[in-house]
Amino acid sequence: LDVSMDTWSYFRTCLASIWLHRFYIYSALALGISLWIVTQFTTTKTKKKGEKSSGNPTSSKGTEDKLVNGCATPQAEEVYVAGVKIFYGSQTGTAKRFAKALAEAVTSLNLPVEVINMGDYDPDDCLAEETTSRSICVFLVATYTDGQPPESAAWFCKWLEEAANDFRVGKTHLKGLRYAVFGLGNSVYVDHYNTVGRRMDRWLWMLGASRVMTRAEGDCNVAQSRHGSIEGDFQAWKAKFLTRLQALCRGEKKPCSGKCKKGKCKSPGKQSKESSDHERGASEHENTEAEELFETSSEEEADAEEAGGTNSIIDVEDLGNIMGHMKKAKEGDVGRRENPGRKEEEEEEKREMITPALRDALTKQGYKLIGSHSGVKLCRWTKSMLRGRGGCYKHTFYGIESHRCMEATPSLACANKCVFCWRHHTNPVGTEWRWKMDQPELILQEAIENHQNMIRQFRGVSGVKAARFEEALTVKHCALSLVGEPIMYPQINRFVRLLHQHSISSFLVTNAQFPEEIRSLEPVTQLYVSVDASTRESLRRIDRPLFKDFWQRFLDSLKALAEKEQRTVYRLTLVKAWNVDELKAYAELISLGKPDFIEVKGVTYCGESSASSLTMANVPWHEEVVGFVQDLAELLPDYEIACEHEHSNCLLLAHTKVSSPG
Repeated sequence: LDVSMDTWSYFRTCLASIWLHRFYIYSALALGISLWIVTQFTTTKTKKKGEKSSGNPTSSKGTEDKLVNGCATPQAEEVYVAGVKIFYGSQTGTAKRFAKALAEAVTSLNLPVEVINMGDYDPDDCLAEETTSRSICVFLVATYTDGQPPESAAWFCKWLEEAANDFRVGKTHLKGLRYAVFGLGNSVYVDHYNTVGRRMDRWLWMLGASRVMTRAEGDCNVAQSRHGSIEGDFQAWKAKFLTRLQALCRGEKKPCSGKCKKGKCKSPGKQSKESSDHERGASEHENTEAEELFETSSEEEADAEEAGGTNSIIDVEDLGNIMGHMKKAKEGDVGRRENPGRKEEEEEEKREMITPALRDALTKQGYKLIGSHSGVKLCRWTKSMLRGRGGCYKHTFYGIESHRCMEATPSLACANKCVFCWRHHTNPVGTEWRWKMDQPELILQEAIENHQNMIRQFRGVSGVKAARFEEALTVKHCALSLVGEPIMYPQINRFVRLLHQHSISSFLVTNAQFPEEIRSLEPVTQLYVSVDASTRESLRRIDRPLFKDFWQRFLDSLKALAEKEQRTVYRLTLVKAWNVDELKAYAELISLGKPDFIEVKGVTYCGESSASSLTMANVPWHEEVVGFVQDLAELLPDYEIACEHEHSNCLLLAHTKVSSPG
């Protein structure tokens, strides 16, 4: 018992001593922990420096973990980028072509790459898998009619939209997915420019995915494109993406604009904060250069308005772009006020309408291109008449000799994208002239020379009549209806005068979207207005016009035609199941423009096109066209059927003042 008491007394004495000296004990522990932390930090730093100097971060075997073209080889212990998956949504094939080009470039970096058509991919089953795959997902998507996605990308976009706005889907559903978006569009369509690319970018961001770089936008409008064409925009973005991809392969989390001093980021705290937020909001430091290269002035306002109207979320990136472009616009206005001579410089800086890619496409179609915006092509009816066969409907209706007719245009651009376009929309579009302009003398001279050179290719060809061959070398008629909108050409009056001075008659066709230009147009031999539909809705569906006020422009164009003191023609193109049931509406439009002639023609099927849904089922039989014209004539007491060209599936109605003598 005495021993137990002594032990307990000793224990109490020790505890009391520890308690009295607790401050020294705590200090000693704190010092020890501090020394341990410093030791660990120093050791780690020294190790990293040694790895960096040896070029071997994970192994003593230098050959196993080398970077090839900036990307880690499969032997590396930690793979930052396992591969690249390129998704495309294309209507005319451009996005698909870009996807293949990007895939080739990525392959050169020794990275696995997969090109995927969005139409063949089910995002509901597969997209979430990309959050853990360590792959970079690239989305190349076009914006089509009325701001809608291409048919192949419709379901993909619909799923993304529904998931992003569904409260039952977590906002981190795609956390871990790393992506980049390149949109394809045309800034002429102000309300719908690159709408699909912008929305896809936002939906991915709302679902927690992380951008690896700022969204980029390619512009088919060469006058506004940052790099002169959509191909140039893509090439510039591709180079930047590959640089970013190499950085990701090295394990770098954030890109650098190159503006940091001594290689150190100016705002590490900001970077860290953004990194912890899955890189959602692109910082001012990040991708400043990309924004300057690719973002457009109209984009941000549309994005902010859309976000506020749908889910009241404004992406940090878009908010920054809004402020940046407002500042740029303000600086531009001040610069123009302070420097009036800038307008002349801008005129000199206008771009050519025909881009290299467009030139290649049109040349393959048989065009002989003239200067930077004009073209000529040999008509099949010209070839037919050279052989002593029949001519086109203009020969039957008006006596125009097809072998002496030159089909040309001084403007390849058009303000519509009609579903039955003969050229499958390879020509540019626009609502006003914004390109470099060639002089009419040059256009006419080269048009005639090119036409004659095409005729000379038939010298000695079996079946070609010698007399007609010699006649064909002298152009007597010019059909300004090849493609595009000739009335857009600012010097169209001078061009027409030159034709007449050379004893060449002129038939000019306009798409009824430029009423003021029709009024100011000097007399041509025969002035056409295309009347492709008789109601606002059907005209919008068939012609797909660029102008917001297309219907009013259409009506004003018909009124302007009525004011012309020359021969005028309505051209009606019948598309079965689209516009053949609007007889009364057509009759009202005819009373508005009071044309001398009305040509009614069945649509010509020009083969399958990704830019149009037309098939042979939309082409009316000749008997159906005849029936339509007969019914229309009953509603028009001042008109009567004058002629017919069955091969062209075409009939002519003529006003009685023209068809009846006296």
